[in-house]
Amino acid sequence: MYALIGAGPMGLAAARNLSKHGVPFVGFELHADVGGLWDIENPHSTMYESAHLISSKTMTEFKEFPMDARTAHYPGHSAMRAYFRAYAKHFDLYPWFRFHHRVERTQRADKGWDVTFTHQGKTQTERFRGLIIANGTLHHPHIPSFQGQFDGELIHASAYRSADILRDRRVLIVGCGNSGADIAVEAVHHAARVDLSMRRGYYFLPKFIGGKPIDTLGGKLQLPRAIKQRVDAQLIRAVVGKPSDYGFPDPDYPMYASHPVMNTLVLHHAGQGDITPRPDVSRFEGNSVHFVDGAAQDYDLIILATGYKLHYPFIDRSELNWKQHSGAPELYLNTFHPKADDLFILGMIEATGLGWEGRNEQAELLALYLRNLEENTQAAQEFQQRKSQRAQERIDGGYRYLKLDRMAYYVHKESFLKEIRTETRRLRGGIDELSHRSSR
Repeated sequence: MYALIGAGPMGLAAARNLSKHGVPFVGFELHADVGGLWDIENPHSTMYESAHLISSKTMTEFKEFPMDARTAHYPGHSAMRAYFRAYAKHFDLYPWFRFHHRVERTQRADKGWDVTFTHQGKTQTERFRGLIIANGTLHHPHIPSFQGQFDGELIHASAYRSADILRDRRVLIVGCGNSGADIAVEAVHHAARVDLSMRRGYYFLPKFIGGKPIDTLGGKLQLPRAIKQRVDAQLIRAVVGKPSDYGFPDPDYPMYASHPVMNTLVLHHAGQGDITPRPDVSRFEGNSVHFVDGAAQDYDLIILATGYKLHYPFIDRSELNWKQHSGAPELYLNTFHPKADDLFILGMIEATGLGWEGRNEQAELLALYLRNLEENTQAAQEFQQRKSQRAQERIDGGYRYLKLDRMAYYVHKESFLKEIRTETRRLRGGIDELSHRSSR
């Protein structure tokens, strides 16, 4: 019996594939229902009321459970919560999970893992054959340090819920990932002032081109990496211009070397003067923020849209092949420990266009590996050798991602899926061989 931690989208994909392939498990979820951060009522969610998908529904949905045709191209969090609950009901996944169960710690035992959890104020420990960690990557905020003290209100974007906090206030947003851009655009309609501080440049992509979601366009013509980077960058520049046209810094790296921002409304509002671009913060002083260009401005509220750190508080970091000063554990296909066969991470992966189906394929590969392990197939033994030798490899397709913690577990979609599918075929072969022998 395996312990599966988390009932968000990745936990659900894991539950679906483990149950489909006959791998016994118990799911632990600290909230009352499935959906993870997409359930805004989950006290551990980092969702905000205006949040929507940044990838289109057809590029995000599970292949065997498409979203309703009436669902918007970029659905909001309420639609996504309903989708994940419907998915769990359709595949009868609810009985596999223990809700309101919070995993406090996990410790390696002589055989398997001891999992300590709390439920209704009581603490218990149970032993499991292995751990499957699927608690997500967007829970633990990254809060940088700043010189000086800010006397106004300062929060991380993970604590932002609605525009009520913005009303009639002078607001500075630090960081311009997708959340930062969303909040800046929302603040335009409520705040007295909106400034946006950026350390580096970003590529800003529109969600629609010609009335169609941008991530559904192209792909038929496979271009070499370097050519694709140049061609796509030129296309986006032709459609929306350069960030510097709106007062923001231009990126000093090739397109796709970092995650783009799926929001051009922020450029629109900067061009109209609704948002004032600012460079990096130098220091705080009372209600004033000083910037590296020498300018200063007073604010009532600062929102840090500075991203998240991987966080697995219930397990010792050393168990995860997580080296010091590294942004993420080194695991084969971002999943498999090079030595241990009873510890796995699912969902520790980001890639443009991967969607939930790509993560579903990751989960199915794990389920097939566990089945092969159970039967001690040759396919399992060969897989063990590969994962022990290749755990340190970055599957970046040659894109040379920026050396940032948030990019440490970023992969190139096509390269990653090619590896996943190759390994899946091999492990399916191991199961097929077993079936063939047993039928003789």
